[in-house]
Amino acid sequence: MLAAAAIAVVAGSVHLISAEAQTTCRREEFEAVVEEAAASLRDLNSKNRPAFQEKLRELKDKRKWSHDEFLEKAKPFVRDEKTAVYDQTTDELLSAIASMGQEGAAATYPDCALLIELRARMKVLVDTQTAKWSYMFEKLNAELAK
Repeated sequence: MLAAAAIAVVAGSVHLISAEAQTTCRREEFEAVVEEAAASLRDLNSKNRPAFQEKLRELKDKRKWSHDEFLEKAKPFVRDEKTAVYDQTTDELLSAIASMGQEGAAATYPDCALLIELRARMKVLVDTQTAKWSYMFEKLNAELAK
């Protein structure tokens, strides 16, 4: 469902191709978009991972779980059916972004429409990861509030 929504957003944005699509793009622009996606993901993870791990430790202390109990009982906060969908969507987007980036960087005259689509997919990727982190924090915060 999430993957279908992501594809719809990307498809919709491709129809918004402007005069920019009729000009020649540079290879460096494709490489920059791919690098920007990687940097955005690194930033999201470095911002959220420490805070999430701290909240997991708070829950462990609150529930007085042993280390082994913690490893088992913390799993649903990190991986469940919904996070699996986020992860699958992320994997699909990363694959498409890498492929499109390589295609654009390898072309003699890169297609600007492809660059616009690549940017749209990158935005969906960052939005997907942001939503995943929000979901995981909401679940954990709800459990801490009990």
